[in-house]
Amino acid sequence: MVNSCGSYSLWNERCWTASKESRVGWHSYETLFDYDRKLSQLTALEERMAAADFWDNQETAQETLAKMKALAAVVRPAEEAVKAGGDLTALVEMAEEDEGFAGELTSEVERLEGRLDDLELKALLSGPHDGAGAILTINARDGGVDANDWAEMLLRMYRQWASQNDYAIEEVDRQDNDEAGISSATIIVRGPMAYGYLKGETGLHRLVRISPFNADGKRQTSFAAVDVSPEINDEVEIEINDADLREDVFRASGAGGQHVNKTSSAIRLTHMPTGIVVQCQNERSQHKNRATAMRMLRARMARIEEEKREVEQATKYKERAKVGFGSQIRNYFLHPDQRVKDARTGFYMGSFNAVLDGDIQGFLDAFLRWRVGQEIKQA
Repeated sequence: MVNSCGSYSLWNERCWTASKESRVGWHSYETLFDYDRKLSQLTALEERMAAADFWDNQETAQETLAKMKALAAVVRPAEEAVKAGGDLTALVEMAEEDEGFAGELTSEVERLEGRLDDLELKALLSGPHDGAGAILTINARDGGVDANDWAEMLLRMYRQWASQNDYAIEEVDRQDNDEAGISSATIIVRGPMAYGYLKGETGLHRLVRISPFNADGKRQTSFAAVDVSPEINDEVEIEINDADLREDVFRASGAGGQHVNKTSSAIRLTHMPTGIVVQCQNERSQHKNRATAMRMLRARMARIEEEKREVEQATKYKERAKVGFGSQIRNYFLHPDQRVKDARTGFYMGSFNAVLDGDIQGFLDAFLRWRVGQEIKQA
């Protein structure tokens, strides 16, 4: 028998493998995704949400919803995949009796393989803060006005990606450049596994293009630095000594209304031992800006602790991963040709404009797989 799957032997081998996995191998998902623990947590959160006083504390309620979405993003697709695996067994048996089902079986196997790829990718998001929101800061670096313009282009890129994935975005700080673009900006991206996906974006992003700000039409190289930290809640213990903090109060700049610009409501916090500087000017209230700045500082401290653990792990194998805030991670070219290539993973896209319009998921997924590969090499 020859059908849309190819020869009978090839078709039979592929479908039998799929059938066998559906009957035996599917149970490994419980270990791979830590399914039982995640399901238990999701059930507990759903019960909490059903309580009459759930919405009395809006901040706590929003945090609970965010946790639920992160857990459901893994648990529900895993449940669907297991059910589909069971259905596949029946479809294989039907196809063995009637080759008219061969085309349907092929489509189902391909669909299920794609679903498993997605689940395997989600299984890589297992870091201590991967399910949290992401605090993303962009700073213009070398390149003059081109760097300021480039920083704003990156800000738009991440906003587009977040919007396409139904993530919520909150802008907490923005420093506009007088001529064009921005000097810096900070946004919080909230949604399932936001930090887990975006943490690999930390580093230097390099743009090569014909400068629109150069009358001679010369090629210009400019840089922008991206820093991503997890938005952690108060349950995570991060020790910050008040004596180690320097607090500066200043007038907010840029958009925000006359009240914001006339009062000293903006806050800048400097953590003296580490040199970390965070600031917030988005709110009218100085108190609210300080609270947001403290959340940003705690997030940066949490990420530093996470990096320390990674370095300690890498040191055991005499190798340190070359990633971080000061490392060049990706090159964006508009001249002489259009392309974007990640310096770590080698992932490549030939459409510069598509990437700048938010099509960066391929880079995010490639980084997750690359990190696993690095860990295997080190082991």
